[in-house]
Amino acid sequence: MTKEELISAFDCNAPGIAGNLFGLPFTPEHSELVIVPVPWEVTVSYHAGTAKGPKAILEASAQVDLSIKEIPEAWKLGISQLPIPADLYAESVKLRELASKHIHAIEAGEKLIRSGESGNPLVTKINEACENLNIYVKSTTQKWLKEKKMVALLGGDHSTPLGFIRALSEQHDRFGILQIDAHADLRKAYEGFQYSHASIMYNALKLPSVGRLVQVGIRDYCDEELSVIDRSMGRVKTYFDQDIKEHLYEGRSWGSVCEQIIKDLPDKVYISFDIDGLNPKLCPNTGTPVAGGLEFEQTIYLIKKLVKAGKKIIGFDLNEVAPGSDDWDANVGARILYQLSNWMAVSQGKLKALGT
Repeated sequence: MTKEELISAFDCNAPGIAGNLFGLPFTPEHSELVIVPVPWEVTVSYHAGTAKGPKAILEASAQVDLSIKEIPEAWKLGISQLPIPADLYAESVKLRELASKHIHAIEAGEKLIRSGESGNPLVTKINEACENLNIYVKSTTQKWLKEKKMVALLGGDHSTPLGFIRALSEQHDRFGILQIDAHADLRKAYEGFQYSHASIMYNALKLPSVGRLVQVGIRDYCDEELSVIDRSMGRVKTYFDQDIKEHLYEGRSWGSVCEQIIKDLPDKVYISFDIDGLNPKLCPNTGTPVAGGLEFEQTIYLIKKLVKAGKKIIGFDLNEVAPGSDDWDANVGARILYQLSNWMAVSQGKLKALGT
């Protein structure tokens, strides 16, 4: 069937198609946007569970109603998720057990061998496996980018999008990253792991194409990360959660804060969305929850305002969604994913939003 035939045969008001993202009738070939799932959490430093995020979001997405007030018939865009690679999940589970032994040894007071030093074959093995993951992610996302698809990544922990950002850096000479997160993720390495989830932005900044990193909602950080921010000469702009809240308490509007955030970004923007950037009531089972954070509608408002300001979203990731004993985290994650998907499409002229 053609995409038009799939749309004509689909009732967007009825229950969706079981097993398909958001219950939509599209395959990757018929979609404008392809979601790449990466069930990986080898280096998580607190609670595990994020490797189950892509499957949990897929299942929860069936309950997402498809209308967006500002984007008529958004569902017709065509969004689909690639199959979740079972071998990747199995490798993550196996390596996570090894990483946990290393982390527990550090917590017990054993000397940490720094990244790059020889002497710890376990750390070397995990660093090599994580680089292999980066290669896999880069090649997978490049495949769909070359087919002129919009691409997004669904983790897993926050280390997972590095290969995707590398792929985009070969396609775009210059772009900025909008990072929504509780953590700065600017450690050179954490617990010896070069590709730790706590190092994703440090690693992304190694790419010359990343001209600016704008962080929003940051509220957990170390001296090393503050030093990276201070030494960046403006390449890293951090909107700490404490500062945001103090502005709001003193009468400044969220709209004006968003305007300043957007001014700090170039015309092309990659969004890296760690779910723990939200208030933990919205993601209580995420790996490293932190008190404070953004509300759901605050983040959607920022994304909409970004698009309406004429910025082009060239890709995005959503990470650190960990299912608990219910589907609440995945429920929130699925709705964030749907909004990100459709507003990216508006930014690229694939959909039309009211007022743009």
